Amino acid sequence: MIHEDILSYNNSKTAEDKAICDKLLQIIQKQLPHFENKVWHAHPVWFEDGNPIVGYNKLKNGVRLLFWSGASFEESELKLGTGKFKDASKTYTSVDEVNVSDIERWLQKSKEIQWDYKNIVKRKGVLERLK
Repeated sequence: MIHEDILSYNNSKTAEDKAICDKLLQIIQKQLPHFENKVWHAHPVWFEDGNPIVGYNKLKNGVRLLFWSGASFEESELKLGTGKFKDASKTYTSVDEVNVSDIERWLQKSKEIQWDYKNIVKRKGVLERLK
């Protein structure tokens, strides 16, 4: 079930950004139907056992799809984060850029490769691999 705050988030965007967000929502929800989802830190995020897996947010230059453990996916299409964490992302400026098979592959990897963000504060910023 999709949290109503995610639908409100998508509905608050411009037509093109809403189309991108709606497409990402459709793909993510199809692949992760039983994962908890909610607006977290002001954007839609999906969690497995309280650990953030994937989310998206509107940036100045487009809509960013973020995988918390994406740096470990070894996918050239994903842009690595700052290096402090294990995140990687892809930014879209048009719904036509959204490649369903790429995202489905990344979502599958997100179920198989996870770093423990849920306990990062308890571990004083140290990430440990879960899967």
